[in-house]
Amino acid sequence: MTFLTQEQVQQFEDQGYLLVEGLLDPVADLDPIIEEYKGVLDRLASELYARGEIRSTYPELPFGQRLIQIYRESGKVHAQYFDFSLPQGNVQPDTPLWVGPAVFRALTNPRLLDAVESIIGPEIYSNPVQHVRIKPPEHLTPTTEDGRPQLGATPWHQDNGVVLPEADETEMLTVWFPLLDAPVEAGPLTVIPYSHRTGLRTHCPRPVGLSIPDTLLELDQAVPMPMKRGDVLFLHRRTCHASLPNVSNDIRWSFDLRYNPIGQATGRGAFPGFVARSRSNPDQELRDPAVWARLWYDTRDRLAAEHYNKPFNRWDGNAPVCA
Repeated sequence: MTFLTQEQVQQFEDQGYLLVEGLLDPVADLDPIIEEYKGVLDRLASELYARGEIRSTYPELPFGQRLIQIYRESGKVHAQYFDFSLPQGNVQPDTPLWVGPAVFRALTNPRLLDAVESIIGPEIYSNPVQHVRIKPPEHLTPTTEDGRPQLGATPWHQDNGVVLPEADETEMLTVWFPLLDAPVEAGPLTVIPYSHRTGLRTHCPRPVGLSIPDTLLELDQAVPMPMKRGDVLFLHRRTCHASLPNVSNDIRWSFDLRYNPIGQATGRGAFPGFVARSRSNPDQELRDPAVWARLWYDTRDRLAAEHYNKPFNRWDGNAPVCA
């Protein structure tokens, strides 16, 4: 068992974050995910090649360099193809996503759930606010018409701020870990310790998503979080955090997961979550990755049929600080 110590839980509660080194086994826990995603990249490459969007499928390249080459040559970042969540609007019957068994096993990893249990208790719900982030170096990433990387650094935000108000009191826990080493130059997260103590801050809609204006942040207190394979970062739902730009020559690859106590609102109720652990009623636990995948496929079909395009957050940009 890999439960956190009282000192670690206290640090999380005091500072709003906790970095646990070596919580996951890089070979046993992470390599199967990487192997599964190699097949996802194979399929993407084959589709793009068949459409004439790339000159080769580049099977001889390692995963990161292959993805960079395919993105550059096609002129597009295909992030949704790899993600295990749906976009926030305009969902189509064929909107790509990847909900494979290795991803499910990561969500239900016992070592991870032991640590989560230490913070939010033994009745654990896998919140559907979850993503894989495979970020190419910004200088090698296709750009938008105005010159911005199509996939760049994540701006400052609180995870409580990117969901609906129904989840304001939900004990939502963020779990972030890299699949490859994430030194500072690769663009890991950076956090502002103790920022969770001052409540929810105003977020402003920007071209790259939501962001907290700099005037509302203690930027001089920000701490970068370089991490190695196997390390896991836990964040309070109101801890201000961002990612640094990837200025390396390889991808930065991470999982960004959420958990909350069973019965609490997820803040994104249109998407499917599941019971990951229940000490009181283990029969509630979802153990079949195929069932989990079907939840997402059925949700995709439903949202496409409904032409679902409702906001997933409360921000309209009218606050004076957003001007």
